[in-house]
Amino acid sequence: MLQSVRGTYDIIGEEFQKFHYVNDLFEHFMKLYGYEMIKTPVIEDTAVFKKDNDTSDVVTKEMFTFSINGKDSLTLRPEGTAGVIRAFIQHKLYARELPVKLAYIEEMFRYERPQKGRQRQFNQLGIEVLGDKSPLIDAEVIALGYSFLKTLGIEDMEVHINTLGDSTSRLRYLEALKEYFRPHIDELCADCKDRLEKNPLRILDCKIDHDKDVIKRAPSIYDHLEDEAKSYFKQVLSYLDALEIPYVIDEHMVRGLDYYTDTVFEVVSTDKDAGSQSTIFGGGRYDSLIEEMGGPKMSGIGFAIGEERLISAMESAGLFDDLSITPDVYVIDLTSQDSFALEVAEMLRHNGYATELNYYKRSLKSQFKSADRKKTRFIIIIGEDEVKERKVSLKDKKEETQEMVKIEDLIAKLDVLMEGDRDE
Repeated sequence: MLQSVRGTYDIIGEEFQKFHYVNDLFEHFMKLYGYEMIKTPVIEDTAVFKKDNDTSDVVTKEMFTFSINGKDSLTLRPEGTAGVIRAFIQHKLYARELPVKLAYIEEMFRYERPQKGRQRQFNQLGIEVLGDKSPLIDAEVIALGYSFLKTLGIEDMEVHINTLGDSTSRLRYLEALKEYFRPHIDELCADCKDRLEKNPLRILDCKIDHDKDVIKRAPSIYDHLEDEAKSYFKQVLSYLDALEIPYVIDEHMVRGLDYYTDTVFEVVSTDKDAGSQSTIFGGGRYDSLIEEMGGPKMSGIGFAIGEERLISAMESAGLFDDLSITPDVYVIDLTSQDSFALEVAEMLRHNGYATELNYYKRSLKSQFKSADRKKTRFIIIIGEDEVKERKVSLKDKKEETQEMVKIEDLIAKLDVLMEGDRDE
């Protein structure tokens, strides 16, 4: 039997409803904060993602890259930022009033070992603010993500934040790390030995060496920051304080991609059951990426939320009610022909009532059982007499009532009954 490819999965039933619920709320937040939704292609030129001297695992190990006729090198997008910036440059969105605020809900692809909350095809919610640089923007971006999670009902979380400094600070820090790690090169894994000269920052993010003392004793970025970079980061933190957003400064946080500068952050679950999947979302600022990809010299900042991890955190916190699809009305047809029942069902749907119609000539008892399984409040029963008189028998399971209603009065009757629910 054919199966889904390893690292991918089907989203069906209540699982689909969970994604739909989260996506709807995300789009609502985007409107509140003034973001425009964008959708980019799944396939991009490999050069969109692969930069010179990029040493991140995402780029060096995890991309699905292939060629067409041995010529063009194409890649399934492993992350959202680069594709959005390619579109920003290609369509000259930088000519708009700045900053340009964009958001996306898209699938990503990474070749890694599948595990809970981490698949080879996965879903991300993300935002990018392009064109301006300000600590106020950094704080607002973090606040947006934090508030979004709060609205979903997630309470046990905190922001982990760091600065990688401006370009001058970063260069000074890179040299300090090289000088520190060179005498300890034999203590590092094979990947980190390669990273030492290309990007020693990536050593701090190593999944193999991260618990070693040589990593823990590494120089701090804060000893190499320019005054301007210090002031910038201090201002970001002051805004978070003003918003009463709890945060922890993590001096060794560098994030998983090489283009980050200045503010980087992750929002982490403090729920003890979250385990290794505790990071719900993360992001940061990138000062040179737009220019490196052929655009003007502009800064940007953004974050991405892995939906699978987010939904897992919500499930752990018991934040999903029963999301199964429940019709408002179930139409039971006991006649020898179906056109009147179909007419009634279509009228209900066109007026906003989710309606299930019996398609088979089953017994009244079996159709009632179907309505019960679907937890439907209203049941409409149509017999031969109802067809002749153009009426229906309307049963309200909540109020335990049943009455005959003319078809032209049915919608008004249901509206009155549902209004009573809303008043409660």
